[in-house]
Amino acid sequence: MDPVVIPIDGVLDLHTFAPGELNTLLDDYIDACLDANIHDLRIIHGKGSGVLRQRVHALLKKDPRVGRYEDAPPEAGGWGATLATLIGR
Repeated sequence: MDPVVIPIDGVLDLHTFAPGELNTLLDDYIDACLDANIHDLRIIHGKGSGVLRQRVHALLKKDPRVGRYEDAPPEAGGWGATLATLIGR
């Protein structure tokens, strides 16, 4: 299977990915954003049952490259998206 190419623009929409890909996907996307000097991320995980949101938050919490994260404001997706600020490697 060929790798999926996604734009590195600070917005990651997880709807097109399998939940099992989350760990590697988020880690690689953060690396790519830092390489592109992008420090503000919007991760769209959807509202659903909240399980994917919890997994995203857990991964961001333990990643030393993440300075902070929070639910997006209503106009940016509310609790269906997470905003994160990267501090570097």
